[in-house]
Amino acid sequence: MRYNVIFQPAGWRGTVLAGKSLLEISREAGVDIEVPCGGTGMCGKCKIKVEEGFFETLGITSRLTNVSPITEKERKLLSQAELTDHYRLACCAKIQGDILIYVPEQSRAAKQIILESGREKAFVLKPAIAQYSVKLNKPTLEDNRDDFSRIKDALGSGFIQFDKNIDIDYSLLTQLPDILRQNRWQANVVVWNDSEIIAVQPQGEEGLYGIAIDIGTTTIAAYLCDLATGSILARESLINSQVRYGDDVISRITYCMMNDGGLSTLNKIIIEDINVLVQRLTKTVRIEPERVLEMVLVFNTVMHHLVLNINPQYIGSVPFTSAIRSSCNIKAKELGIEIAKGGYVHCLPIEAGFVGADNVAVLIAEEPYKQDKMMLVIDIGTNGEINFGNKEGMLSASCATGPALEGAQIKFGMRAALGAIERVAINAFTKEAEVKTIGESMCGSISSQAAAKGICGSGIIDAVAELFKAGIIRSDGTFNKKIESPRVRQGVDGKVEYVLAWAPDTAIGQDITITQKDVRAVQLAKAALYAGAKILMQKKGVDKVDEVILAGAFGNYINKENALVIGMFPDCDLENVTAVGNAAGEGAKLALMNVDKRAEAEQVASFIQSVETATESEFQTNFYDAMFFPHAKDAFPHIQQILTAIPV
Repeated sequence: MRYNVIFQPAGWRGTVLAGKSLLEISREAGVDIEVPCGGTGMCGKCKIKVEEGFFETLGITSRLTNVSPITEKERKLLSQAELTDHYRLACCAKIQGDILIYVPEQSRAAKQIILESGREKAFVLKPAIAQYSVKLNKPTLEDNRDDFSRIKDALGSGFIQFDKNIDIDYSLLTQLPDILRQNRWQANVVVWNDSEIIAVQPQGEEGLYGIAIDIGTTTIAAYLCDLATGSILARESLINSQVRYGDDVISRITYCMMNDGGLSTLNKIIIEDINVLVQRLTKTVRIEPERVLEMVLVFNTVMHHLVLNINPQYIGSVPFTSAIRSSCNIKAKELGIEIAKGGYVHCLPIEAGFVGADNVAVLIAEEPYKQDKMMLVIDIGTNGEINFGNKEGMLSASCATGPALEGAQIKFGMRAALGAIERVAINAFTKEAEVKTIGESMCGSISSQAAAKGICGSGIIDAVAELFKAGIIRSDGTFNKKIESPRVRQGVDGKVEYVLAWAPDTAIGQDITITQKDVRAVQLAKAALYAGAKILMQKKGVDKVDEVILAGAFGNYINKENALVIGMFPDCDLENVTAVGNAAGEGAKLALMNVDKRAEAEQVASFIQSVETATESEFQTNFYDAMFFPHAKDAFPHIQQILTAIPV
């Protein structure tokens, strides 16, 4: 018997023979799990979690009973809490049914490469948090004002912007008498938005700290900032732990709808991720998490709702309505986020439907709405956002590119980690391939320390583009069966495939191939992007793009020439195609550092016109035409010399 096995967050999926241990399967799949004892069941490091339930978008029902019973070794090495939470040791658990496995971060041997940096922008430092040093008179019988009034009066007399209506955080109020007396009536008063006192600290305890976080469907990037100087003190990132419940936002919505307590489960997971990042960031600079006074979050609309514990169900169906579109300020403690008790979380506004606060963050970082030229800004991810226009008007749209561009839904796909093929070159005459994995140089024979385990998003784009340029696949995406090369062969499913790396050169002991199904997955993803951009161009009444901005980790790593060759976006001079890294994270930092950027975000969210491309009458035609490489009809003069050289 063969059963379906899915490893998250690696995104690997395959069918395997019953009776194999999960450690054996992970090794064959190139999913790295810590196993210092070599798999003897002695170290207890290869902890994995068996997810239970029906996962509609994955098409499997995963149960704890679909792996072999718990062994005595596991009972000794796993805590009762872990056993209750369906943890197993990969070396002991054997497959006996369809299963979804989540590998927790502490068990992962290879850290995924997550892009944290963006194109940094100059800004004026104007945070919502300010600190004021005050010296108060001790109460007397003649002056028996309450403690809060003393602080308000001191702020009002020393700093002109304050009035008597300033508030104080309740949890702080409960501690205020002790704080003032222990510090002999001298303190630093921390005020949020000139309207609320959120902390009273001893004088000499300097430093104002805030955290900006870009919460993606797949990855999360966080930045600890000094709000007094504007400097970035630390960066951290991790995989969004929700990936175990599906690779895309529709999967997350479906899980909430199909499972009792689904929303609570996903909310708890993402809040735990945020708190892990807070702990890591503050540990790096040796401060307590309570010293963090504010946080700015950006995310797509579904992740926005899951973080705020709001039912995302109604975003997933027409008319794609969110619970709130405007920005909001929420006490961190209400969300379960462990920073200062009086600290706030600021969420940037949502545009509409699936176009969320992360897109607004990209826009306030890149500012296409201030330009004369017609700019196309694409944030490529599992849920892609497209923006087009200039200072005369901007349009935006969301497109479901799916997880293929991040390694999922590809036979040997994996996320960007050590050993993932990230670059491909194919000789048009010999049809031979050279590949580069993460961790080594471009070469034909792969070094053992970075031997190929699979292929990540940038490698997939390269591979498909190179297959097209070498004449191995046609413009409609089908393999050219006339090609005579040992690398072009019939796979076990009877369909043609191309061998990127031979088994002896890989870390998984089997040939790594690009299949017809893989090519189709790329076609669907790139056609969604192109069709979305084309709809926006048609609505603006223009037929060319002056500049293309590629945002996000995927946009940062892809070969822009190859992306244009397969038609991921309309033709543009490659000199005017720029990758800007994590622009959403950059926008989050700007909003943390300058409250005027928050006001600008509100204006942008209301100024930009959102388009639901899937409901446009021309969408299907545009989508079909965009399925071809680079396109069925549109001209690509800037790469025509490449297209002309493709062997017939």
